[in-house]
Amino acid sequence: MSTGQDRTGAGQERRSASRPLIAALKVTEISRWRTINAIFWGALAQGSAVGLAAVAAWLIARAAGMPSPADLALAATIVRFFGIGRGLFRYVERLFSHDTALGGVARLRERVYDALAASGADRVLALRRGDILARLGTDVDAIGDAWVRAVYPLGVALLISTATASISLVLVPAAGIVLAVCLAVAIVAPAALTWRSARLAARLGSAADARVSTASLSAIESAPEHRVWGTWGTAMAELRAADSDAEAAREAAARPASLAVAVQALAAGVALIGSLVIAVTTSGIPPTTAAIVALLPLAAFESAATVPTAIMQVFRSREAALRIEEITGADLASEPSWPASSPAEATPAVPRLEARGLHVGWPGGPSIGPIDLDLPPGGSLAVVGRSGIGKTTLLLTLAGALPPVAGRALIDGRDATAADVGRLVAVTAEDAHLFGTSVVENLRVADGALTDEGALEALREVGAATWVNGLPEALDTPIGDGGGTVSGGERRRLLLARALVHPAPVQLLDEPAEHLDDAGVETLVQTLGAAAGQHRSIVVVTHDLALTRHVDRVLDMDSLEQTEPDTAAPTDE
Repeated sequence: MSTGQDRTGAGQERRSASRPLIAALKVTEISRWRTINAIFWGALAQGSAVGLAAVAAWLIARAAGMPSPADLALAATIVRFFGIGRGLFRYVERLFSHDTALGGVARLRERVYDALAASGADRVLALRRGDILARLGTDVDAIGDAWVRAVYPLGVALLISTATASISLVLVPAAGIVLAVCLAVAIVAPAALTWRSARLAARLGSAADARVSTASLSAIESAPEHRVWGTWGTAMAELRAADSDAEAAREAAARPASLAVAVQALAAGVALIGSLVIAVTTSGIPPTTAAIVALLPLAAFESAATVPTAIMQVFRSREAALRIEEITGADLASEPSWPASSPAEATPAVPRLEARGLHVGWPGGPSIGPIDLDLPPGGSLAVVGRSGIGKTTLLLTLAGALPPVAGRALIDGRDATAADVGRLVAVTAEDAHLFGTSVVENLRVADGALTDEGALEALREVGAATWVNGLPEALDTPIGDGGGTVSGGERRRLLLARALVHPAPVQLLDEPAEHLDDAGVETLVQTLGAAAGQHRSIVVVTHDLALTRHVDRVLDMDSLEQTEPDTAAPTDE
């Protein structure tokens, strides 16, 4: 009884794990007709190889009888046709299948972006940029590869194997049975051998490839900091470890694949020898028919050789779909559920932010606490302390994006959850991303309904209006991906303007004064004061003591004590 239950549970688990891939493939909107069309052209290409072998065998056997050249002319022409057609049909198949798959991937990528935008920012706050890029880039491409490297090859393999076995069965029934059995073994056995290992290798490989992407991006983007602080060796060690894990995952997949190839080679050999023996020992078979039956297996097993690779691609694509579902938190087959846009939800009331005996930290790492604070609606708090003490971690915990290690983070008396991020609480990270698009579109990331006038007003409040108006296309001027074409101060002002236009009533700002000069800091002080005057709550992480003079309370993470702001603090510290 328990065995049956275990099997049922395992089957349900497999169906559950495959559901994201099925949903993602549906999103590509690749029709059944286009799939059949791609398999048809692939079968023509592979069928040309089978036809070439069969006709060439007939031609060789017939030529041995010294017939007139006229008797061989048609066969020679057919051989040329199959020889040319194989390459031509392969080209058409690649052209058609890749065009179909790339179009499907474009539709899938659009749906992923929509689902990610509708799910809120909480799902990406805890991920490193390299992992996000891997999921939105490599993983989406891997789902498209499911069509090109799994669905189409499997369809061609089944079609050609059936056709080849049928031809052999018609010519010499006994040889056809041997070929059919050997083809079945060459398809089923490698699939069974690679099934479990392919699933494990795909899971390990996806995680390892993401680590390689994350480590590579971190090493490249933070190269100057690594050189200054002497951490370049650590960064390289992390990259080497990630690459070693990725290589181990590939080797884990290669071992069963090599065994599958050996089984296929053995099956092909048995089919060849068996067909040859039957053709030679069976009386009444013409020499041309015997030659065809003997050489047909050589071409028939070429399509079956793609089965192990196709099985591995299925699991690789399934893991990619699971990782995409993790980051979007939605079934891609259904339309994204966008938040309601009623006025009441667009401008929610300012909540009270509290921490009671709160300990913050990342899973598996050290924690700091207890922290007790009470930020009333419209209040402001500055968080100070040495680098690495946990200031950013506190922001994420207060927002609900990171669970507390102990204690409670409360919003209006209830526990803060990930659903509050982007609705009640907005987090502007120190390394928040600037997209490779226009200035105004970078602000519309926070408010999709933002007008050009509203964007200019926000930029004016942060002291960036003069700079933007001096750009070649003003608000429509594109900036490089990651803000590479703007200075550190301009980047910081754009991020602050983005925070201002965000409708969330609680703003958590991480190092907003970084890269700002004295005039920029003064503008920031005025901006924070104006935001508090608009009945918003502000929590700002800073090393600039000038900002601490303009908040209600100051939390020192080194001592975990709260104090009144020191209004006598010099502005140059």
